[in-house]
Amino acid sequence: MSVILHTSSELPDSSSYQSWLAVTGTNVLLDNSNKLPNLAEKLEQAFMENRETWWGIGKELGREPTAAFAHMPTGGAFGSDFGVMLAWSQLVQNLASAADTCLVVCDDPWLFRHLQGIPGIMAGKRPNLMQAEFKLAIRGWLARTKTALKSAHAALSVKSKRNIQQPGGTAILVYGHPRSTPDGFDAYFGNLMTEEPKLTRVLHVDCGVARARELAGGGRTSSLHQWGCPLFALSLIWTRWHNRHPLTDNKYAWLIRRSIKIENSGGGPAMTLWQSHCQDRWLERVKPARVCWPWENHAWERNLCRSAKKLEVKTLGYQHTVVGPHQINYSTATNPDGLESIPDMVICDGPAYRDEVAAWGVPAERLTIGGAFRFKKFTQRCFDPSGPIFVPLSAIPAAAQSQIQAAKKLSDLGKKVLVKEHPMYPVSFRETENMTRTHETLTEQSGLSAVLFCTGTSGLEAILMKVPAYRLILDDRIAINILPASVNVPSITLEDVEQMVRADTAIVSADWNQILAEPDMNIWHSLLFGDMHADNNTQQIQTQKAL
Repeated sequence: MSVILHTSSELPDSSSYQSWLAVTGTNVLLDNSNKLPNLAEKLEQAFMENRETWWGIGKELGREPTAAFAHMPTGGAFGSDFGVMLAWSQLVQNLASAADTCLVVCDDPWLFRHLQGIPGIMAGKRPNLMQAEFKLAIRGWLARTKTALKSAHAALSVKSKRNIQQPGGTAILVYGHPRSTPDGFDAYFGNLMTEEPKLTRVLHVDCGVARARELAGGGRTSSLHQWGCPLFALSLIWTRWHNRHPLTDNKYAWLIRRSIKIENSGGGPAMTLWQSHCQDRWLERVKPARVCWPWENHAWERNLCRSAKKLEVKTLGYQHTVVGPHQINYSTATNPDGLESIPDMVICDGPAYRDEVAAWGVPAERLTIGGAFRFKKFTQRCFDPSGPIFVPLSAIPAAAQSQIQAAKKLSDLGKKVLVKEHPMYPVSFRETENMTRTHETLTEQSGLSAVLFCTGTSGLEAILMKVPAYRLILDDRIAINILPASVNVPSITLEDVEQMVRADTAIVSADWNQILAEPDMNIWHSLLFGDMHADNNTQQIQTQKAL
């Protein structure tokens, strides 16, 4: 016996094991001195080793029509924790063959049953599955009802602006980001609308009615909601992800079932179907020549590509931000129809991320570099060894809470800490003398001694600003690493966060031009209104000559 598996309500005597760990969502009060060491590192390594497993399962499940509304089949690490479950599975399986006995504490009813089936596991009483699934089912009905009513209301509330979109034109399809403005500035595409007066903007259905009306004030922006049918919106209450294939022969059957139940407990599948419904009706009725959007290869984007191809609408996916080793949804490996659900052209923000997207299956002839609107070159050093530590909070609430804990530890050591909330996912926390809130972004800061990031783009920005950067990794989930393969920064945990104060860390050197590129408006104009492939061919020829 090398692994004993129990819930937090039935813990064995401490003399029966040498080490312990608690899996995601399980809180326990045990002696930290014998907690399994380097858990965060081991979990992340196991996640990386199981990427292909997730790709294979996602592709198979993606053949079901309703899987087109779900995150898990696309390999979406931000929208699904299936990869974390695979990592826990491998980590526990490795422990089962070790000499020492490890206590694994798990209150998750699906993961518990999966782990119980691993050879060498001695399990206690299983957590209640029926109760957990009943609660999720009720929550799902409530969430879908709310989504259906909100969508129907939105469709009825924004019906008056249809004439903004003209047949045969080019539009960008974007989320309703807080930093976008009615005059055309867009958080994803910068000043592109100013440079291209014929370009129009369409808002994703995640943008509420009030915000959509505000952004429409400039006369070139409209909401996808206006193309939706209110009666169809009411039918969203029935939208669920179904898996019609039996799972009994799949070794990960419990984990797949878990993903299905969890995704169906929220409004996500209904919202994705509403997005697909609205964008399909927009494509059919407006018939734009081209549509460009911030591409991340999510389910609604794959649906957009399929619908656009049927209508001979050219699709341009803008790889607008960062990729990194954990955002495996950018891979084509989970697409059941291969390249059919990939944009006709993927416009990358620079060479490093272009290479990552190419490595994950997008053909070179469908890749080009248009430049980064969201990242600017920094002309001066922002590093000051005596300055405060900047902590940009993650969009993942649990990760943001861990960052706040880390910031509190640093402030208790006498270090000044500036905490910046994510603009779309605010988190409340108590300010102290040394730990204060800032509304200025990292690029607006000066005189920083370090940046403690977890997920998001701030880690890359810190490196480009030549400020020491640390990535906080977690022992209960994956902190999505967005850095390109050529860039590595120190990873720290809550237990060793003090090293940011006590150790001198060399600044990671990175060449801006090797990672990103300045926006090339000539290329963008050709892609949006001219020959989509001409500039890509020119780029390839120039690259070959340079080599």
